[in-house]
Amino acid sequence: MSKRKAPQLAGVTSIRKMSSSLFEHPEKTSYINGAWVPASSGKLFECLNPANGNPIGSVPDMDSKDTEVALAAAAEAFKTWQKTTAKERGVILRKWYDILEQKKDTLAKIITLESGKPIAESLGEVAYGNAFVDWFSEESRRINGEIIQSPIKEKQMLFVKQPIGVVSLITPWNFPYAMITRKAGAALAAGCTCVIKPAEDTPITALALAYYAHQAGIPKGVLNVVTCDRSNAPQIGKTLSTSPIVAGLSFTGSTEVGKLLYQQCSTGVKRIGLELGGNAPFIVFENADLNMATDGAIALKFRNCGQVSRILADAKEKGAKIVCGGKPASHLGELFFEPTLITGITPGMACYSEEIFGPLAICIPFKTEDEAVTIANSTRRGLAGYFYTSDISQAWRVARDLEVGMVGINESLITSAEAAFGGIKESGLGREGSSHGIEEYVYIKYLCFGNLKL
Repeated sequence: MSKRKAPQLAGVTSIRKMSSSLFEHPEKTSYINGAWVPASSGKLFECLNPANGNPIGSVPDMDSKDTEVALAAAAEAFKTWQKTTAKERGVILRKWYDILEQKKDTLAKIITLESGKPIAESLGEVAYGNAFVDWFSEESRRINGEIIQSPIKEKQMLFVKQPIGVVSLITPWNFPYAMITRKAGAALAAGCTCVIKPAEDTPITALALAYYAHQAGIPKGVLNVVTCDRSNAPQIGKTLSTSPIVAGLSFTGSTEVGKLLYQQCSTGVKRIGLELGGNAPFIVFENADLNMATDGAIALKFRNCGQVSRILADAKEKGAKIVCGGKPASHLGELFFEPTLITGITPGMACYSEEIFGPLAICIPFKTEDEAVTIANSTRRGLAGYFYTSDISQAWRVARDLEVGMVGINESLITSAEAAFGGIKESGLGREGSSHGIEEYVYIKYLCFGNLKL
């Protein structure tokens, strides 16, 4: 498979007040069928730096018409991509990984500009995201079938795994890089082609990934990016979930949007993977190492934060007590908020059951292990749960009883490319990462050879 030439650059994306050459691609275009194209309407929307509200660049405001073009390109590319060998796909993914590693500083700056997270966290996300490309470049060769013992000697029975087809990938703002590589890495390794719809807040990160995918030699139409502003997101989401071209959809985002996409995918009985909202309990038992637990809580609850004025206001109105923080960090800028700790939490408060995107932690006391587990499970969400204990028996009991898909025991940073990421209840369907991440993008075909003279 020959490597294609990089496209001629028509310009440089404007990343104002930081660098004029962070990310080289034709300005005001998105990536469809191996080419940099504008929206068919010619419309654009501005991306803003959430730290100060300043514009950092303009990207196409695409619609369902552009999405259909991208899906058609992915369908055409699937005809040949599905027939590549696992080794060929693995080699190309590895080239993509190598380029992404070389450009990690550039990519981290883009993430910081778009999502507002500190540069150290952005570098961490790039490393985390690149690990998925690395992992799935190797997993492509481990998509194995089975030979079944036939009940009849004249027959031979076997299972093979084949790519499901074109997949839609819809990703969020809070991990704009890693959520793309986690999905696209698995899909491409399996032999699927994809159309990516990044969050309207963070499209430039997705375009950077596409640019370096092109440099790595990923063929035209195999990976496509459709960007849009918030107003066009519903129609594009509907197209990506209802088009007869689409074989499957993977979405990371809110439970409410996930339910809508689930409903829309049902009209075509499509494969769907959902990584939805969580409300992760963090339990500290009396016998725990408090220093370890404190470090874990800070790492888990105060990184990658958005702001929550509404949730905090609701808690204050209903009687919660602010222990520290609770007001804007005006010395840093108008859009910053202090790390906040509140107590006196009751079940009627939004912070008790809703996912909190912000520098806000709540404390709920408990007396027994059973009470702690009951409180932790009193939500329809079930993504992850964490607890700290020095009692090994307690560790096994609580890990078993927490109604979540992932459990951190004396550890808050539990995700990696090797881990199966996903939840239960209303936190989603399917798993991402690990060897199980490939399963979302393949189906099992049963072959029966009959009338054999053995």
